Amino acid sequence: MLSLDVGKKRIGLAVSDELGLTAQGIETLQRTRIRDDLVALQRIVTQWNVRTLLVGKPLHMSGSESRQSEYTREFAERLAKSLDLPVVYWDERLTSREAERLLREGGASLLQSRQAVDRMSAVLLLESYLGFLKNEESISEPEEIKPGEIIG
Repeated sequence: MLSLDVGKKRIGLAVSDELGLTAQGIETLQRTRIRDDLVALQRIVTQWNVRTLLVGKPLHMSGSESRQSEYTREFAERLAKSLDLPVVYWDERLTSREAERLLREGGASLLQSRQAVDRMSAVLLLESYLGFLKNEESISEPEEIKPGEIIG
């Protein structure tokens, strides 16, 4: 899975491992032209054997969509069509603030933080989604109980 934190100047990127357990930040894509962005993302998708795109959905704190939500959706739809991959949209509220906080606590300078926030946001987005999938899996697949076994 490839996680994208789509901005107008940069796209933060993170990938999951094959089992969907961990998220790893990869290079941040500096945006140029949409065609160039799509070609660069195609290379990344091929390199990492991506089968699904996870795109951060920017929402207002109230939960309503923003102008950036519409722009992000249009970009993601175009990307999905060009790559022939499914897209999952995931609420990204507060991921950038959390990324900034984590980087500050880690001692990153202001310049380092600016360069890493998009990537860290993509990682946090992917970790959140993977956690959701793991939780859904554990709820939907009840444990096998042996006759006479005591539970609890």
